[in-house]
Amino acid sequence: MTLPEISPILLELVNSDGETIGTEEKLAAHQAPGKLHRAFSVFLFDGEGRMLLQQRALTKYHSPGVWSNTCCGHPYPGEVPEAAAARRTREELGLTEITLVPAGTVTYNHPDEISGLVEQEYNHLFVGTVAQACEPDPEEVHDTRFVTQDELKALQAEKEFSAWFPTVMEAALPGIRKIAPSGGW
Repeated sequence: MTLPEISPILLELVNSDGETIGTEEKLAAHQAPGKLHRAFSVFLFDGEGRMLLQQRALTKYHSPGVWSNTCCGHPYPGEVPEAAAARRTREELGLTEITLVPAGTVTYNHPDEISGLVEQEYNHLFVGTVAQACEPDPEEVHDTRFVTQDELKALQAEKEFSAWFPTVMEAALPGIRKIAPSGGW
C-alpha cells in the first residue's frame, strides 16, 4: 500500500515509564517496528450513560472507516495530554462542552495489517461527559453514534473496529464505570 504524503508532524517519543526521550515525525514513528510515543484516547458519555463512538473518515491513511472510541490522537511535543485530548475532540467532533477526567495509562503495540503501520503507544486515557450535538469534521470522522453496552457488542460483531479499541476500552473501564454508572459498563 502506498501511503499519501502528509505534512510532517512531530510526536513525543517516550520510554516505558512515559518519560520523554525525544521526538519523531508521525509517519516514521508508526512505521514497523514502531517507536513508543505518547498518545491519548477519549471516551465520552451522554446523560443516559451511552458511549459516543466515531467511525474514522474513509480517507484517513491509517485505519480508514473503522469504528473506535470518541477521539484519539497524539499530543504535540510538550503539550499536556489532557489539553491535547480536548483540542482534538473539538477539532474532530466540534465538541467544546465536555468534561474530561484522567483514567490512567496503557502501553501497547498493535500492527495494522492493511497499512503496515504500527501503533506502539503510551496512551493517556480520559473519560467524560458531553451534552451537546457533534459537528464532525468530514476529513476526520465519517460517522458517530451513541451506544449502550449491548449495542456496542452488537456493533463489534458486525463492523470493524480499530486495532487499539479493545485495549484502550479495557484499560479505561474503571474510569468509565465511575463516569457512566447508569450505562451498565
